[in-house]
Amino acid sequence: MTKRDDHTIEKAIQILENRMYYFLENKESFTSTNAAKDYFKLKLADRKNEVFAIIFLTNRHVLIAYEEMFFGTVNGASVHPREVVRKALEHNCSAVIIAHNHPSGESHPSRSDETITRRLKDILNVIDVSLLDHLVIGKT
Repeated sequence: MTKRDDHTIEKAIQILENRMYYFLENKESFTSTNAAKDYFKLKLADRKNEVFAIIFLTNRHVLIAYEEMFFGTVNGASVHPREVVRKALEHNCSAVIIAHNHPSGESHPSRSDETITRRLKDILNVIDVSLLDHLVIGKT
């Protein structure tokens, strides 16, 4: 990469961050997977280790908070459902969207990704919090 490439990337990130701040300040709703995907890509795509993050939403899918909950290595992060439930109750949210990055660049979910999604969905349903989506952020 050249300095010009770095400058272009920095400018693109700045534009995306401005869009996200507009999104948040104007209490826009996360009404599509693309909106959530863009938000998480901005936050997680370039991370070198796996990060599991959550956006906590109102019943109209307006963002309450974004939190990076669990941190791992290049090929995994341990997710603790009890902590997810605790944060959901703390934020008094009605819905969540979860995401994590794959530093390898691969964006297909692993078997363990599918397992934790089902587990979190079942546990969050008990406290009337909807798990709307689980996104895997890769290079594509």
